[in-house]
Amino acid sequence: TQSRSSAAQMCIRDRSYIAKHTPELAHAVVDAGAVSLLVLCVQEPELALKRIATQALSEICKHSAELAQTVVDQGAVLFLAPYIAHTDPQLKRQVCNCLARIAAHAVELAESVVEGEIFPKILNCLKDTDVMVRKNSATCIREIAKQSPDLAKLICNSGGVAAIVDYISDSVGAARLPGIMTLGYIAAFDESLAMGIIASKGIPPLRNALVKEQEDHIKAAAAWSLGQIGGHSADHARALAEADVLSHLLAVYKYPHSSEDLKTKARKALKSILQMCSHLPALDPLISEAPEDILTYVLHQFAKTLPNDNEAKKKFVMSEGLKKIQEIRASPGSKLRTYIDDINQLYPQEIVQYYSPDYAATLMKKLDDYNGGD
Repeated sequence: TQSRSSAAQMCIRDRSYIAKHTPELAHAVVDAGAVSLLVLCVQEPELALKRIATQALSEICKHSAELAQTVVDQGAVLFLAPYIAHTDPQLKRQVCNCLARIAAHAVELAESVVEGEIFPKILNCLKDTDVMVRKNSATCIREIAKQSPDLAKLICNSGGVAAIVDYISDSVGAARLPGIMTLGYIAAFDESLAMGIIASKGIPPLRNALVKEQEDHIKAAAAWSLGQIGGHSADHARALAEADVLSHLLAVYKYPHSSEDLKTKARKALKSILQMCSHLPALDPLISEAPEDILTYVLHQFAKTLPNDNEAKKKFVMSEGLKKIQEIRASPGSKLRTYIDDINQLYPQEIVQYYSPDYAATLMKKLDDYNGGD
C-alpha cells in the first residue's frame, strides 16, 4: 500500500509540475482526465496524498477561469473547503491557496468557493500559528472580496472586516498586503461598507503601513485603500483627516525617492479624500506644505466651505490661512488663482491687503510719499 501511495504521489507531482508552467500544459493535464483523479486523491485518508493533490489542483486553477471551472465542476471545492479547519498547516496552506486561485478569476467562481461554506471558518486561519496559512487565507478572502458588492457584504456580515483589521495590525511586510487590499476592495463598493471599516478601526493599521513599511508597493496599496475609504462622503473624509492621514499621504507623495506608482496612488488618494473633505482644520497645515497640484484641491474646499461658515472664516484668519494664500504665486487664469481670488473676496479688501507680502513695502512707500509731500 505504501509503495502504491508513493507511486501515486510521484505521478501527481509530475502532473503538478507540468501544469504549473503554462495554460496549454495545464489543459493537456486536464484533457488526460487528471482532475477527477486528483479530486479522488484529496478524499484519501493519507495526508501526503491530500497535500500533493491539492497543490496539483491549485497549479491547474491558477491559469484561467476555464481551467478553474473544470476543477469546480468536478466537485473539488466541496471536498477542499472542510480542510480549512484541518490541523495540518501544510494542507491548510495548499487549500487556501487553491481556493484563492479559483476565486480570483470571476464572480461565479468566487461564489462557488463561498458556497463551500468557508465563512466564518477561514477567518480563524488569519490567526493561525503558521505564517503562510495566515497569508494564504488573507489572499483567499481578498480574491473573494474584489469580485462583487454582495460577496464583500457577505465577508463583512461574517465578521471579516474586524478579522482583517486585526490581521493587518498583527502582520508586517509582504504578509500585510492581501489584508490591506481586501479593505480597499470592500470600501470601493459601498459607502456603508467603507464606514464599517472606519468603525472597525481600520484606518490606524493602514496609516501605519503607509508610514512604517519599507517596500513602496505595500505603501502604495495602503495609500490606495485609504483613498477608497475616504472618497465616499464628507464623513468618510473627515475620519481620515482627523486620523492625520492627509499629511502622511502628502509626505510620501513629495518624498523624492518614492516610486512612481506610490506617488500616483498617493496623489489619487489625496485628490479623492480632499474633494470630499469639509473639515477645514485638517486642511490648514496643507496650505504651506502641498505642491500646487494638491494645493488646488485644498483651496477648492476652502472656497466651497468658507462662504457658508462665518466661524470658519474667522478661524481661517486666526490660523494664518489667509496670510499663507497671499504668499502663493499662482499663475493668472489657473484654477489655483481662481480659488485664491474667490477666498479673498470673502474678506474686506483692507484685511487682504494687510496680509499681502508687499504690505509693509506699500506702507513705507506711502510714508515716503507723505514725507516727500512735506
